[in-house]
Amino acid sequence: MTHDIPEQPTTPPPPADPPAVPAVEPAKKRLSPLAAGLFGLAAGAGLMGGIWVITASSGPDKPATFTLEGTFTLTDDVVPTDGDGCSASYDSGYDDIAEGTSVTVYGAAGDVIATGALGDSKYASYTCIFDIAVPDVPKGEKFYKVEVSHRGTIQLSAEEAENGELSASLG
Repeated sequence: MTHDIPEQPTTPPPPADPPAVPAVEPAKKRLSPLAAGLFGLAAGAGLMGGIWVITASSGPDKPATFTLEGTFTLTDDVVPTDGDGCSASYDSGYDDIAEGTSVTVYGAAGDVIATGALGDSKYASYTCIFDIAVPDVPKGEKFYKVEVSHRGTIQLSAEEAENGELSASLG
């Protein structure tokens, strides 16, 4: 017997990793002509709707306005009422003058440009003083005419009207 060890078969090297397969990007799916048309129509309608909302809400600029303020004093046949108020006495010829009586503002061309009413009244030394505040009177007139009830007009310059310098009386 020999002590020689028989030669052992060598183990083959482990198999190599298979080569990496490059990742394949999925093909991009194209829109059909019908879908592309519908998408374009929807986008265009949305854009036009947005523009319409913006322009419709802004609207044309309103002309500048002011509130014509002042007083109207009734000097004849005045009687005090409850509280500090007053009015014309019954059957005095001035019974159309009271809180709420119409106030009309005319522009330089003679057209009605604003309307309001006599406001609160105050009894003072046998006279009745009414507040006047007519809102939304357009600026830009050369002058303004103001009429209380049907009692004729009083003319104010634009500056007087805008500065609240209306002061009219009857009686």
